[in-house]
Formats: sequence, structure tokens, C-alpha cells
Amino acid sequence: MKLSMPCLIGTAILCAVATLPALADELLPGQVDFGSFSPPKGGGQYVEVNVPTALINLASKVVANDEPDVAKLLNGLKLVKVNVIGLDDENRPELEKRAQKIRQQLSGNGWERVVTVQQKDQDISVYLKMNDQGAVQGLAAVVINGKDQAVFANVVGDIKPEQLAMLGDKFNIKPLKDLGIATKKHEHEHQDDGKAEDKPEEKSDQ
Repeated sequence: MKLSMPCLIGTAILCAVATLPALADELLPGQVDFGSFSPPKGGGQYVEVNVPTALINLASKVVANDEPDVAKLLNGLKLVKVNVIGLDDENRPELEKRAQKIRQQLSGNGWERVVTVQQKDQDISVYLKMNDQGAVQGLAAVVINGKDQAVFANVVGDIKPEQLAMLGDKFNIKPLKDLGIATKKHEHEHQDDGKAEDKPEEKSDQ
């Protein structure tokens, strides 16, 4: 029987809930403890996704023949966790304060900020954790998306920011896919700005 990716993600969430207490005190290299979150009291958006190693390995086997690039990415991962909390007037100050605190903790614990997007109402920070040999151990993202939602994402394993959209698409995690798209857009804009700066000025014949 061939399992679909949405089916896998649903199973992943159920398995993760059962295993979280046992793993709570044992953080993997590249794993971030964002703390616990609560749904908005007004009944706004609240999503928590936990995909453990066993389900990632299963997903890798499912796509190995048809999508070897995706399978290669999944083989390097150990955990995917995404929290999405809808913002309202009551929880916005606390979540913005927590986002700032997490960013400071990441910077102070050897995480390298590789993407920063601050435009309009978007505030995105993406960090990578590397070991002494330069191998990527994990990715963490902290997002305040205007007045709508806060996103806290952690991918443990070897992953690059530009691969987030593919990972979110394959696991049917829309906030992760949207984060990847925003990251790619920022990188393209940054590259275009760099090309414009490097372009020599045309000399006037006058």
C-alpha cells in the first residue's frame, strides 16, 4: 500500500504526542526548546506539528524512487517541529517578547543568523547551527507575520533555508512552505540588489 504524505504527517503528529514526554529533557544537536504555547483565547489559529525521526525515515522510503532529491534531504533530518499561533490583542505582546528572547538566545548559543527579513509587517529570522566541522546540525526560524500569526520552526539535521519550501510542501506543512518561499524571495531580491551595485555606470559621451 502506498502512503500519501498528508497521511504520513497525520500519523507523525499522533506518534509525536506519545513520544514528547520522553524526549523533553534530551535535546538533539540542532534542536531548540521554544517552550510551550497556548491557543489564543479568542479561538484563533493554533497549529502544532511534530514529525519524529521514524516518520521522516518512512517518508524518505516512500519518495525514494520518484523523488530522489527529496529522499536525500529527508535522510539528513531527525526532527521537524512547527508552532503557529494566531495573534490577537491579548497574546501579541507576550509572543513578540518571546520571539525577541529566543532570537537573543540563539545568537548567544552559537547559532548563525543567515536570513533577516524586516519589511512591511513581516519580521523573519532564520538561523543555522553548525558543528566544529562546518556541518549543519539544525535550522531555527522565528517569524512575526504582521498582526496575523507568530511562527516558531525548528528542523533538526542537515538543511538549508532554500529547502524549507520543498520540505513544507512534501509534509503538507503550509507555514513551513510559506517561510521557505519568503526566504527564497528575500535571497533573490538580495542577489538582484548586489548585481545592481556591481553594474558599472555608463559613461556619458558629453
